[in-house]
Amino acid sequence: METGRLEDPQKGKALIIYDRGAAHEGTPDQRDSLVQACAVAQALTEIGWKPVEVPFSLDVTGFKKTVQNMGPAFVFNLVESVDGHGRLIYLAPAILDVMGIPYTGSKTDSLYTSSNKKTAKKWLEGAGIDTPRSFSEADLSGEPFPLQGNFIIKSTWEHASIGLGEDSVVLVEDSRQLLIALEQRREEVGGEGFAESYIEGREFNLSLLASAGGPQVLPPAEMRFDDYPPGRLKMVDYSAKWNEDSFEWRHTRRSFDFEQCDHPLLERLRELARRCWRLFELRGYARVDFRVDGDNRPWVLEVNANPCISPDAGFIAAAAQAGISYHRVVERILEDSGIRHEKATTGHWGL
Repeated sequence: METGRLEDPQKGKALIIYDRGAAHEGTPDQRDSLVQACAVAQALTEIGWKPVEVPFSLDVTGFKKTVQNMGPAFVFNLVESVDGHGRLIYLAPAILDVMGIPYTGSKTDSLYTSSNKKTAKKWLEGAGIDTPRSFSEADLSGEPFPLQGNFIIKSTWEHASIGLGEDSVVLVEDSRQLLIALEQRREEVGGEGFAESYIEGREFNLSLLASAGGPQVLPPAEMRFDDYPPGRLKMVDYSAKWNEDSFEWRHTRRSFDFEQCDHPLLERLRELARRCWRLFELRGYARVDFRVDGDNRPWVLEVNANPCISPDAGFIAAAAQAGISYHRVVERILEDSGIRHEKATTGHWGL
């Protein structure tokens, strides 16, 4: 929809926002936000925008003044946490909604519901999409009841596999044991956590990128665990993502190569990914993580709105498999947010 043109070329500014903690000796996953911001800035420059990187924090008043003073055409939202708190991922877009500033990626409500993993699982269950059963501390705090099997302790809010390690999976015989395990790992998972049935099997990531005809599902990726010894859990934990010196980092790889017999499963995963996009009303780009059990049954683990788009991230690897360049990924994210660039033909910027 045409909302007018900005005649002043200075109004071709695009703000790129990310968690302030990334700029202050944050954790490896936080520092990755700086890598994303740099890559997005380069892509926006190639397209013709004038990007400015601005850290976002709990100083909302200061942020609003900065945005008002700069008068950007839009904001490229890379905020995954606020001062290190993943549960505040929705805050930046909520402020931008109030200010009436266009921004990229999923909207406030979609970010909140998909990032709260317990809430997301309720939505998935309500839509008839298989997701592993789970329990919060509140679910387990009553009278003990039988509950046998392997469960993985996860953070309710934090992303990037924060708190996940081999000791995150516990074998229990009743609800009381699981409650104790949850309580013991509060600090590791950054506070509020939950326990989810551990699905033994294969792990897949399906990335989605907006297009004029709806979300395009990029080539599916399988996370392969090479030379893992018997008894070692096969999962993409924090070490596999961020610790280059770890066994998990060296022996976990992404593969886009599949046998013919996998094609029906891959088509099933694609359809489930599209359903998740529609269910959470996602926008721009997303990633859905799956486990597939021994019966070839897919289970949705997480729905990731605004996933990492660092040049070495899985999303960008999947885009490359589809023949989509980095700057074209950025353009399509902009287009799905109603942002287009006209300088090349008119000398103006438009929304």
